Amino acid sequence: MIDHVLGRPSSQFRKYQVVAVVSFWSLYLLRGDKHGPPVLRSLSQRVAKRLTPWRSVVLTFLWLYMCRNFGKIVGLESPEPLANLYSRAFFRATWVTTALDAGFWSAMKIRNKPLRDLCSMIFTIYYLFAAEQAEEKVRKVRAVLTVDHLRVAWNKPTTPYLKFFTALMRPRFTKYKPRRIRIPRPKQSHYKEPVVAWMYFDGTLAELEKQENVVLDIPGGGFVAMDPRTSDDKLLAWAGRTGLPILSLDYRKAPEYPYPYALNECFDVYTQIVATRGRCIGMKPDSCPRIVITGDSAGGNLACGTTLMVIQSNQTGASSRGILPSPAGLVLLYPALDFNIGSWMADDQMALIRNPRTAKKYERFIKRKSEDIDRRYTPTTPKPTSDDDDDDPNHDFFAPRGGKSEIQPAGRQNADIEAQKQAVQTSKPQTLRTRLAVSSIISYFGDRILTPEMMRAMIILYVGPYNRPDFTTDHLLCPAVAPEGLLAKFPKTYFLTGERDPLVDDTVIFAGRLRQAKLHLFRDRQEVGLEKSTTEFHEKDHVEVTLIPGISHGFVSFVSIFPEGWTHVFRCGKWIADIFARPPHMFEGPSIEARLRNGSLHHDSSSSLELATTEARHHSRRATGESMDDDAPLVMSSLTQPSKDSTAAGHADGAVKGEHSWQKQHGAKDRDKERPARNKSLVSLGSEEDLLKRRMKGLTVGLLGSQDT
Repeated sequence: MIDHVLGRPSSQFRKYQVVAVVSFWSLYLLRGDKHGPPVLRSLSQRVAKRLTPWRSVVLTFLWLYMCRNFGKIVGLESPEPLANLYSRAFFRATWVTTALDAGFWSAMKIRNKPLRDLCSMIFTIYYLFAAEQAEEKVRKVRAVLTVDHLRVAWNKPTTPYLKFFTALMRPRFTKYKPRRIRIPRPKQSHYKEPVVAWMYFDGTLAELEKQENVVLDIPGGGFVAMDPRTSDDKLLAWAGRTGLPILSLDYRKAPEYPYPYALNECFDVYTQIVATRGRCIGMKPDSCPRIVITGDSAGGNLACGTTLMVIQSNQTGASSRGILPSPAGLVLLYPALDFNIGSWMADDQMALIRNPRTAKKYERFIKRKSEDIDRRYTPTTPKPTSDDDDDDPNHDFFAPRGGKSEIQPAGRQNADIEAQKQAVQTSKPQTLRTRLAVSSIISYFGDRILTPEMMRAMIILYVGPYNRPDFTTDHLLCPAVAPEGLLAKFPKTYFLTGERDPLVDDTVIFAGRLRQAKLHLFRDRQEVGLEKSTTEFHEKDHVEVTLIPGISHGFVSFVSIFPEGWTHVFRCGKWIADIFARPPHMFEGPSIEARLRNGSLHHDSSSSLELATTEARHHSRRATGESMDDDAPLVMSSLTQPSKDSTAAGHADGAVKGEHSWQKQHGAKDRDKERPARNKSLVSLGSEEDLLKRRMKGLTVGLLGSQDT
């Protein structure tokens, strides 16, 4: 109280205050009367005859305990804000992570590393019992976060004691330990420092040479912390269950290396793997290896940015640098895809959860998102009877009184009846149209794993002091705002995140935009005859989203204290295996090589069209809102170099032969079943240019009124 009366609270003044109080009473116990001041001496003498020292100590601690929990005893304490937010298992995991953060932050100022690590564990054990003190400690530190705090909290799995315990609790997935490797930059790269990575593979180096597929993992950590060794549980499980080589990048961290350094590192590694056909990481396949890119949290942002750079590089310079194949697929775990933090979601951003095909699937998510606002903060507001018909203006959102409809039958066209219907409709309580538009960052601002302070510090440190990006246009920094023309060329993407994650809206918005881009491309192809009119659009062929109820951010990073996380780790491994079990799509290395060999891709004498390139295209510190042709009807335009002498039959036969050779090599039994749908109109169309000429000719003929074709 004294420091508040004097003015601003000071930690230095509090230290002096505590020292003074302890010194005074210690001196009094040594020099003063053993029964206290004169007023209390008689009472003390009487009580001393009945209480032993042991009873006095126990009674003192019991009294302090009752005082601390007085609110619970009399029912004045507020409810636990996170008790109903998380599942029981995840809430227990957050209790442990909070104690770990408090313990490591308490000991972070100790300079001697062995002593600091030991004290961190001792303080953590204390905070496991003193959970309220741990919450208070973490809350105060997060209010004044620095990069050191973030690194201490997120790099703690690599400390000796925690590393020993997690390895003891982890099942043994591989016989071989991870190998640290250095990957050189492409020859024409602006950067010369090699990229450090860790190879997780359950096999010898000779077995690694025979591999034809590789997983490129980009770990998270808010762009400022966490190397691949902090994700040993996930990476070792993938390597052991899938039998694939998992290459996890240890990219340079901010703020020492701000945006876009880490993004260019990931792009350089991807380019080098393609250019050397995997030899830079110890592989020696017969053809270009197939690559699946994975990323969690900040790594998901870099994974999407790398994919966008690959697609964009083919559109801007394929004729001079060659073709850079696209990834076979993406697996994104609770990615951070939008730095333009706001309080509300626009209607077009909710395309995924409002889509009739997926509304039933995400019904529980929509219901819980509605409850966060309606039922928690406005319990007396009338609730809608259904969330599936929000877009229908004639839908009766609220059940009428008495169970009978107050609206007259629609068959009557009488003006008086219509007026009565409108009067009844307007008299009803109107639905809260904004209840789904509150962003997840605002809804879950009290999250124990990822707080707004952490996100703010992460963004500031990653962007750096010399960069002024536009978050609404820089799609390499914020993939959620990428142009539709780029999203339409994305490979199949899997999303895995928790419903209570502050970043869950990033997944919902980006997955919805991906689906819309793929749908528009599919309809464009149907319009020009490249898809059968009877063919239906299957969303699962392009985007799959899994929202896990009752959990928040980072759940695959601490599976040792959250055992349910193993289920989700294995699910991601199955997704990766399913991607490689499919035939290569038309933009992958093996498919492009087959078309080059069979004459499906042609080039003229002035340009050399090759599969791989060693000239990297980097992203500089500037806004990346480059103009894109969003209305291109064919996605093949970025790769095809049409020749005047090329025939349509050569294009179609080359693509079919390349796919047939892949199926024969991998022993496919049902080629027609696994082969992507291919329209016969490809045989009669020489190129996209010819197709556009035919469309324009048809339009002009109709305008001129001529019947000749």
